[in-house]
Amino acid sequence: MSVMSVDRSFYLPENPNYTIFDSARDSVRFALFCLEPCDSHLRAKSSFVDPDGNPQTWHDFGTLEGPGWAANAVGGALELYRFGKFVSDEKVKSAALGLLEHVLKCGFLRDDGFILPYRETTAGRFVLNFKHNNDWFCPGSIARIGYQMLLFADELSDDKLARFLTERALWCATWLAQHVQRLPNGWFPRRVTPEGEPYPYTAESHSPDPILDCSGDAIQMLQLWTELAIRGLIGTYGTIADAVNAFISSGGFFGSINHDTYDRNENVAYALAFRTLLRASQLLELPEIRNFAYDVCLAGLDKFKMTEDRNGVATKGLLFMEESWNTAYLWENAEAAAAYLDAFADTEDERFLNDALTILRAIAKHHYGDKGFLTEGVDWDNVVGSQHHIGGAEFGAIRYTEPLLNNLHIVEPTLNYLERWAVRRTLPNGRTEFYDHEGNLLLTLPLTGEAKP
Repeated sequence: MSVMSVDRSFYLPENPNYTIFDSARDSVRFALFCLEPCDSHLRAKSSFVDPDGNPQTWHDFGTLEGPGWAANAVGGALELYRFGKFVSDEKVKSAALGLLEHVLKCGFLRDDGFILPYRETTAGRFVLNFKHNNDWFCPGSIARIGYQMLLFADELSDDKLARFLTERALWCATWLAQHVQRLPNGWFPRRVTPEGEPYPYTAESHSPDPILDCSGDAIQMLQLWTELAIRGLIGTYGTIADAVNAFISSGGFFGSINHDTYDRNENVAYALAFRTLLRASQLLELPEIRNFAYDVCLAGLDKFKMTEDRNGVATKGLLFMEESWNTAYLWENAEAAAAYLDAFADTEDERFLNDALTILRAIAKHHYGDKGFLTEGVDWDNVVGSQHHIGGAEFGAIRYTEPLLNNLHIVEPTLNYLERWAVRRTLPNGRTEFYDHEGNLLLTLPLTGEAKP
């Protein structure tokens, strides 16, 4: 495809001196640096660190680890395993399995199918949420762990472990279906009590949560149920069809999925809704679901696109999170890139491919330090305060990250692209070059040396 046909208002070209693969490689390097031994396994030493990997214990995330939303141990392990598999690095794969084993064998899995999201790195106490209490949890975030287990099972040659992960994903989905109570509008509450009843308050106080009944959080339950059904592991589609109908008939529930913001329109809710409804349309064989996915969910991402560098910060090609908190956080951007690749796989429309690659190229501009650190977000509007920015700049990247979430989530869309669409050329010396669709060399395997930001 000629670059001349690309809408340049959002588009970014590849940087041949630091490609999207270099960016993913550095994120992997930083994530590995932030792991530590825990018995015979590995865990993240913190869910919130600075560019040198130091835990930020002043923050709620700083003394938490586990598979929950911010800590993302299963999802992070999956990203690491896929990367190690792609580059044939057994050490990376071994570290990924050590991190997964920590979740599977260190008390996070309850016998009834529920998955405990967090453990404090200080006292070793399990807690349900990032506020370090057991008043509530977000059910969609628990479902996301089950979904990550399913995807991990797809990658494994170890049939026993793959079967166990699939079984636990099914148990998790079953617990949620049996316990999480629906709301009058047919959707599911953003937060629930330990018993699954609606929890009507915000994370920080006993003030009413303004998006209790319209958060995109439950999209992740629908995502898990849909994937289980596609695999033939759920015998009835009734709950899935009902949830899809409630979502579409309402015009979509796109409120904040992140646990600490309260906007009715969050970019990652649109991205996750698109990915989930596209799969649900294939399962239920209803074209109106697919139409809604494109016309409302994917198209809804357009309003978050930044087509220029703002306040001297490299923001072109990124999506801001939401109107009330307009920082460009990077796990959400990575999820949007993955959504555009799903759309390209479905339609072969290269506009979607270029949007995905543009986002990854924009993210690649925001590694800092010598260890591969990728910022959690680009704060072009000084929402979080200059004291939290790299170098104390008034506008700029945040000097912290979640090592297994914001730092690492770019691996999924990057590998999705490289594995499915990059052009491969085998050299006479046996090495393999990978080129993008515009002819840019992205990497050569086997790897040599280290990528540097």
